[in-house]
Order: sequence, then structure tokens, then C-alpha cells
Amino acid sequence: MVSLEEIRTAVGLLGNVIALMLFMSPVPTFLAIYKKKSVEQYSPVPYIATIVNCALWVVYGLPIVHPHSLLVVTINGAGFCIQLIYLFIFVIYSNKRMRLRVVSVVLAEMAFVAVLAVLVLNLTHSTKLRSTIIGSICMVGNIFMYASPLSVMKLVITTKSVEYMPFTLSLATFANAVCWTIYGTITDFDPNIAAPNGLGILFAVAQLIIYAIFYKSTKKKLAEEKIGRKNTEMVAAV
Repeated sequence: MVSLEEIRTAVGLLGNVIALMLFMSPVPTFLAIYKKKSVEQYSPVPYIATIVNCALWVVYGLPIVHPHSLLVVTINGAGFCIQLIYLFIFVIYSNKRMRLRVVSVVLAEMAFVAVLAVLVLNLTHSTKLRSTIIGSICMVGNIFMYASPLSVMKLVITTKSVEYMPFTLSLATFANAVCWTIYGTITDFDPNIAAPNGLGILFAVAQLIIYAIFYKSTKKKLAEEKIGRKNTEMVAAV
């Protein structure tokens, strides 16, 4: 008979796979940025939010903070490296003002995580207290990560176009939130994992609904722009 702990481990492994898919889902977006040599109207907020979230969860999953959290450490460590690459590309193809803003925010985030880790590890002496303190901050970071696409949703509603809100990112976010919510509720209930991911489900559903509403209007808009570009090229050729 399969135990609940084995089910939890299996869900955690699945969560790692889905989370990796979530972290990799913006690849088409950054390939487009690389080809166009411009970030256009893409927002750096989701990646800025995700990198600090991953850093916080790596600290949370350390054996001296929250034992038996290897799955949490591995996937968030991978996520941190992937987001770093995305932000590096974003910075290269941004204007000077945006570049300075992104670098400043990321450096401030990393300084915050480093100071937090040093203080908690040196001033507290039990894994329970350490995991409570860092876990509470991780919850805020996780919620911020899931809520970060709200800025993009505002752009979608304003322009009636989902061109700058990648569907793969929204879908992967939903699957990731569902999986980690289940992981946090099996056997030993972990509110630090279950609560923010449960809320993440709601944010992801909102994104998918918005995408469904404006998908057709986006296709029409892109088709019209394509025709406009062709007409411009024909006139220029004449």
C-alpha cells in the first residue's frame, strides 16, 4: 500500500517538473526579444518577482532552516539561475532607464535575502523558529510572484491584446500552483507552501480568463498590423 509520504514525494517530484516548465515557459518570449533586439512592452516584473522568490525558497529549504526540503531547494535553485539569464537578456535589450531600474531592484532584492539569511541563521537557534520566520517572508514573496502578472493584465485590458502576456507562462503558473498546493497539504500541513500557492491558483485562473477574452481580438489586431506592414513595404518599394 502506498503511504501518504510516498504520495507527497511523488507530488513534489511532479511539482519540480511543472515548476521547471514554468521557469522555461518564457523562452519563446526571450527568443523574440533577442530577434527583435528590443524588449518592446514586455514587463520585467514577473522575472524580478520570481528571482527573489526562488532565492527565498532556497534559504527556506536549507537543512538548517527547514529539514527534508531537498525538492524545494533543487527546483528553486534551478529557477534562480534561469531567471538570472532572463533578466540578463532583458537588461541587454532595454533602454538605459529600464536597465538601471531592473539592475537596482535585483541588487536590492539579493542584498535583502543575504541580510535576512545571515540574521536568521545567527540570531535564532532552532529550525522551527527559522522556518517560521523565513517561511512567512517566503509566503509574501510567493504571493508577489503570482500577483506580478497583474501589471501585464492591466496592459492587456487597456490594449485589448494578449500579445505581451504569454499563454504558456499563465498555463504553467496554474499547473505549478495546483501541484504545490497539494504538496503543502499532504501529511504534514505546511501553510507556508499551501497558502500562497492556493492563492496563486486564483491569480492564474484570472490570467487564463483574461487570455480567453482577448485572444480573438489579438489575432485580428496582429493580422491587421501584418497587412499594414506589407502595404508599407509595397509603397516603399514603388
